[in-house]
Amino acid sequence: MSEEFEIRNKVAESGLINFDLATLVPKGIRKGIDLKDFLFQEMILKEKDFREKVDAIDTKAYEDTYIYIYNSVDTIIPLWAYFVLTAKLTDVAKKIVFGNKEDLEVILMHNAIQTYDFEDMRGKRVLVKGCSDKEIPENAYIELVEQLKPLVKSLMFGEACSNVPIVKN
Repeated sequence: MSEEFEIRNKVAESGLINFDLATLVPKGIRKGIDLKDFLFQEMILKEKDFREKVDAIDTKAYEDTYIYIYNSVDTIIPLWAYFVLTAKLTDVAKKIVFGNKEDLEVILMHNAIQTYDFEDMRGKRVLVKGCSDKEIPENAYIELVEQLKPLVKSLMFGEACSNVPIVKN
């Protein structure tokens, strides 16, 4: 092919760094534990019954998982109950949080963003991928901008062919 008809990848030549936030999503199984299953008649927390049910948990089912603890019934749960349940699972689980699955994802992404080394993006033009096959909490994008704004030359959102400029330093 002659040089006048050479196909060039202008995006690759631009020095633009494409960053997909989905690459930071921690891999692993997510499991929820509903406290109602540990209550007497799904309404009352009796300490002896609660402790027996917690002791009966097969911890192998929670090995290397991300756990969210929630309560789907309208009853008051004393704080010590969360301590007891967490103490049972903390040696096998990757992470345990109180809340729903979305709360778990926000915390996991927060931890991933806070521990990621963005230094290779210093002074560069960065494009954050706009579409993902994974669900990314909106808060993760906010935290990403907080991390990247002081580092990058420019920050954009979207795709190389169609992006929204966010920051230009």
